[in-house]
Amino acid sequence: MAEPKHQAARAERAKKTVAKIQKLAGETLREVRREQNPAVSIPIRALSNVTFSAKRQLIELGDKSQSREFFNVSMAKKFMQTFLVAGACKDLLESGKTTSIRDLFYMTKHTIKGAKENTFDDQVESDPIIEDLEVSLDALREELHLFAAKRGSMVGPMVIVDAGDEIDLARMGSGGWSIPSITEDYVIEFKKSEAEYVLLVEKEAVWHRLNEDKFWKKHKCMLVTGNGQATRGVRRLLQRMATELKIPLYVLVDNDPWGLYIYSVVKQGSISLAYESMRMAVPKARFLGLRTRDFKRFKLSEDVKIDLEKEDIARAKQMLAYPWFAAKHWQEEIGDLLAAGFKMEIEALSNKDISFVTDVYVPEKIAKKDWLA
Repeated sequence: MAEPKHQAARAERAKKTVAKIQKLAGETLREVRREQNPAVSIPIRALSNVTFSAKRQLIELGDKSQSREFFNVSMAKKFMQTFLVAGACKDLLESGKTTSIRDLFYMTKHTIKGAKENTFDDQVESDPIIEDLEVSLDALREELHLFAAKRGSMVGPMVIVDAGDEIDLARMGSGGWSIPSITEDYVIEFKKSEAEYVLLVEKEAVWHRLNEDKFWKKHKCMLVTGNGQATRGVRRLLQRMATELKIPLYVLVDNDPWGLYIYSVVKQGSISLAYESMRMAVPKARFLGLRTRDFKRFKLSEDVKIDLEKEDIARAKQMLAYPWFAAKHWQEEIGDLLAAGFKMEIEALSNKDISFVTDVYVPEKIAKKDWLA
């Protein structure tokens, strides 16, 4: 019997990733045999090493890197940790199994023989090592057979194939389909879709309102929530729907700096994951709101206002300086927020009516093309 398409594709990717790990190990071993100080070059994942491409509308990783050396007291432990994680990933790939980043922490955690020191003391040590490996090997976390906890739901007029199982996303009940951590085409296939656009909702509670009101059925759209900042799996799925199905993506978030940031990450990527922007960001994503001007436009009650805190103000001013918020409309939007001195949650729309977001806000915004891009 022929091997299923998704399994064959996955096996081929695993083979290529193992080869990358073996190449890294081989180069390091040759340095040891030449009695040189073995080192690994790690691209720097920080604001100092990212640029914003105005043409592509993406945050991109620069070419700065740092050397992680074995014969360096401050680097030796991380050097060792890098190869511990690489070895564990190689075992996963060769066995055809996947595991969580939490499991990987425990797989590689032990007390060093003859010492009282652990290889890892906490997961906050192992997670950055995984990201270092990703960018160093040019192999994504998913290609290393690692996944994070699920966080996100989707419902709408689409039939998908998930790891060989056909699923009708119009028949997912009140909870929707739980979006997995790995949403590559060799796992998730879009078999049939009648969706005219995708609506990403920051808040799960608002997503439930829209789902219960069958917004997706009436307006023929895919209704998605990332439960806050969208995970990598959710962002990858959004990017695939936008590019493969060629339908627009609208983003509905809170009226605060954090909502704006959630949108910006979906639109052009993030600083820490700049090396993944090309496969995760949706440069044409449309910002639907909530906006400061919506307070007057929809005649919302004074009760929904929440005073901006010091952290909100500092974050907004910081965002004003980012090149990806340099456009006039974004400077005005953030300026309006600061000038108003208050923020609002999407749930504030329920102050008008429990289904106001479903019946009025979203349909009117899309119909009148009242969005920012």
